[in-house]
Amino acid sequence: MAPRYVRVKTAEGRAYYGLLQLNRAVQVLDAPPWLGGQAIELELAPDTYQLLAPCSPSKIVAVGKNYAAHAAEMASEVPSEPLLFFKPPSAVLAPEGEILLPPQSQRVDYEGELALVIGSPCFNCTPEVARSKIWGYTIANDVTARDLQRSDKQWARAKGFDTFCPLGPWIVREVSAGARLQTFVGDGSEPVQSDSIEHMVYSPEVLVAYISQVMTLLPGDVILTGTPEGVGPLKAGDQVRVEIESIGSLHNSVGLRQPLP
Repeated sequence: MAPRYVRVKTAEGRAYYGLLQLNRAVQVLDAPPWLGGQAIELELAPDTYQLLAPCSPSKIVAVGKNYAAHAAEMASEVPSEPLLFFKPPSAVLAPEGEILLPPQSQRVDYEGELALVIGSPCFNCTPEVARSKIWGYTIANDVTARDLQRSDKQWARAKGFDTFCPLGPWIVREVSAGARLQTFVGDGSEPVQSDSIEHMVYSPEVLVAYISQVMTLLPGDVILTGTPEGVGPLKAGDQVRVEIESIGSLHNSVGLRQPLP
């Protein structure tokens, strides 16, 4: 099995980066692995930690309409160049965390995505150089208040609510070019989204290069590469799971955020 890099929190509230063992113990590292973290003489037993999002990005840069079929289901054309937007770091949610539907929205959708984790500073790079800046891969759910996205025209509010960026459960160094991305909602065995990541319009290295020509990407930053067709609504009580071959499965529950009194 490929190495799985995690970020965890102990019962005492201490956060560590580490390497997940086959028995679910975590070999602790002295720094994030993309910064050269090395194993120390500390191993956490399986029942002594909880998984956090596997990195703590300074920014999350996301890409819209990067699968042609998804652009079509949104009644729009594929952009002539990557369509970028931000999700705030405060939107990040750990595996098994609860997505909270805000009272401002009546339609919140799931969007399963492949996420890239940047390993070293990247500015004004070519695609060839950008490929070496991608340290690893994880899974994201670009949760979106669809009604607000349509009414606001720009996407900061629709994409930016707390809990709207589930991320994890771990990072792997490689992913198959033809890996299948699938999203499941509830107890159904049939996926609501299912496509190969090779059907992206703009490949990961092209996206990283394009973004780097706008802004410096820093170690630990996250790039969301777009969602395939099949997006749909979430409701309180749902369970949503995004799976990507050669990475794993990101699971979250769905609840309601309490409105102001």
